[in-house]
Amino acid sequence: MVILMGLRASGKSTLGAMLAAERKRLFIDLDDVTAATLREAHNLPAGTTIAELFASLGEAAFRRAEAAALRGVLEAGESALVVALGGGTPTAPGAAEMLVQARDQGMATLLYLRWKPETLAARLGYGDQPNRPALVGSDPASEVPAVFAQRDPLYRELASSVIELNGMDTEQALAALNSCC
Repeated sequence: MVILMGLRASGKSTLGAMLAAERKRLFIDLDDVTAATLREAHNLPAGTTIAELFASLGEAAFRRAEAAALRGVLEAGESALVVALGGGTPTAPGAAEMLVQARDQGMATLLYLRWKPETLAARLGYGDQPNRPALVGSDPASEVPAVFAQRDPLYRELASSVIELNGMDTEQALAALNSCC
């Protein structure tokens, strides 16, 4: 199992889907699983976004659901998967421990898709971002430096490999992923 982690807009979903297609593996976007689970549990409409779930249920409820979704994926034990974590998944209760255990037991390769904060902010600035909740009280693009400072050490600690993506286009980034796992 290959698990991609990184801040929002790092390309986890896009590159994960491409990597899975190339390797003929199943792709799971954990944000989608978490959101669907929360919508069903709270009888919310199918179109309810992650930002709306954050606003209506709170971050703590979202993180608990995220940890449960991760546990379900890991316990399924399917090795032919590419999984894109939500940016905050490693901060969810117990998630870091689950990821370390999966990595250390050889069940998963954890890849940190790392960009410079200013690059991520610019990537977030492209187009409308209605599905991305503010995490520290700012708009998603302006809060990148603070969130990066909080999460970069954790991502580095958890990662089997850190993939530095600055200056790469999509094809180069995909090649970098393929070369490390």
